[in-house]
Amino acid sequence: MTAPADGEHRDAAVPGALPEPPSTTEPPRTPEPPPRAPDAPPHALLRSLLGAWALSACSAEETEAVEAHLTECAPCADEALRLRDAVPLLHNERDLDLDPLLRSRVLENCLGRRPARIPVPAWAGPYDAETARLDALLQDIGPAEWDAPVRLRWFADGRQVSRATDVAGVISHLLAVDGLVTAALGLGDPVAPYDGGPGRSGPSERTEAFWRALEEGDDERCVRGPWREQAHTLVRTVSFAGHGVTELSVPYGPFSLPLRDALLERAFACWVHADDIATALAYPYEPPSGTHLHGMIDLAVRLLPAALAERRRAGQAGPARSLVEAGAPGRSLRLEVEGAGGGHWYVALDSPAALACPERQVAVVALDRAEFCQLMAGHVMPEEAAVGQDGDREAVRDFLYTAASLSRM
Repeated sequence: MTAPADGEHRDAAVPGALPEPPSTTEPPRTPEPPPRAPDAPPHALLRSLLGAWALSACSAEETEAVEAHLTECAPCADEALRLRDAVPLLHNERDLDLDPLLRSRVLENCLGRRPARIPVPAWAGPYDAETARLDALLQDIGPAEWDAPVRLRWFADGRQVSRATDVAGVISHLLAVDGLVTAALGLGDPVAPYDGGPGRSGPSERTEAFWRALEEGDDERCVRGPWREQAHTLVRTVSFAGHGVTELSVPYGPFSLPLRDALLERAFACWVHADDIATALAYPYEPPSGTHLHGMIDLAVRLLPAALAERRRAGQAGPARSLVEAGAPGRSLRLEVEGAGGGHWYVALDSPAALACPERQVAVVALDRAEFCQLMAGHVMPEEAAVGQDGDREAVRDFLYTAASLSRM
């Protein structure tokens, strides 16, 4: 062997330095991402989407691409798990109980948006909506709550009267009185086996007869099904019949109403009694929509002149001041109802056939919509109603007491 020539490899040596021993370990290396398919998004793009993926904010295509990548790339999979575990820390603690108004809001939205196969006539809309809202409330209550005590209140003989019952009893009452409408349509009467038949007794007498029958053996908790089916059948029937049945007479014992007004009256009763149930169960319950409530108030205003004349014949109201011919302007009271569904109306004071008009106005009454509805339901005594009033005091008093007298069980 021969020695290397002078200068060979000498330029790589450092004078006075000892040669370093060869390294036995290699520095750690970051794992390289696996080779991607030619049409797959780049690794850097997919890694940038991990935060959005953890928050469920990716599109369907991005989610599919990220999750396919996570099955192949261990570093990205670890990062994705850490991000997903951190997501709950970004949210405040919330009560697990659902908002009690959620169901009513969803139902109201559905009633306003859903297209109907057979359109419900506008005049039957309030009854359709209020029975649906009450049915949703009943869906939420448990078996024991059907026995919860409920007190029905109304105004009669110049005072507030009441009747104790329970949730099942309230639904039985609605079933019995709604039966007057179904009987008028030829759909049968659920109370006929226990009562004299439609037209022979009023709503209160029918209800008492039905309650007695239920106490004798029928299970009161079974009334929701028949009430619900009766309401659906009624709405379905008038939807097929159209406007041809709007003036069909529905007997209420001592008086009658055309079908379109009877359904509006039943919608009001359904709301009032649903609110009775909700109050007994400490459950929030909203008033009807403004459009439906306006129709209910309008019906009450149209019934007031005849009801006032009836009270006058019974000696329960002041005498007529100025009798006029039918259709002629007569003394009038202006009613102002504030809030959604409100408005202003003129009420004839001396004769149901007189024309109510601003030119013969002698008094003004102003109430909030909730206060006026409570007055019509007999839940508020006339002298206790929060009323703004002006003008003839006797006219105001007669109006308030007559409004309360429209109520019944």
